[in-house]
Amino acid sequence: MQPKMNVSRVVIYAALILFALYFLFPLYVMLSTSFKSLDQIHTGTMLSLPTSPTFAPWVKAWSEACTGVRCDGMQPFFMNSVKMVIPAVLISSIIGAFNGYVLTHWRFRGADALFTMLLVGCFIPFQAILLPMARLEGFFGLSKTIGGLVLVHVVYGIAFTTMFFRNFYVSVPAELV
Repeated sequence: MQPKMNVSRVVIYAALILFALYFLFPLYVMLSTSFKSLDQIHTGTMLSLPTSPTFAPWVKAWSEACTGVRCDGMQPFFMNSVKMVIPAVLISSIIGAFNGYVLTHWRFRGADALFTMLLVGCFIPFQAILLPMARLEGFFGLSKTIGGLVLVHVVYGIAFTTMFFRNFYVSVPAELV
């Protein structure tokens, strides 16, 4: 037997679907336009699907798009992002896993205060620590390096990963960890 759908639930679902469509619409326009040729963009409407999809704009952006001074495309920037993201995620996840385990299974004085400080650290806006962090990186000679970017993301990510892993370890019985 199927549960009865009341009017308020239908209204909530309808509103959620409308909000989802509202926020997904720009993504649809961006993707459909990226597969159109320049002539199709000029002659068609924003909502129309490409008549003959082409990957030429993607290839041009990847290999020869002009960004700033040079026209090297997006490839070097993508590779810099990969070089930064993979170590930053791995390091902050490993440190967060250790911190979460310690805060869950070891009882020591100040554990709750430490967790509270880490929790508050999740809500500090990145812009609030950007300038002090940049000055510290300059002082230590890490500015304009991928290692400096990794350090920034690790430091800022530790609070979130610690909270995430601590909450995970709390939900798992101690015998299984």
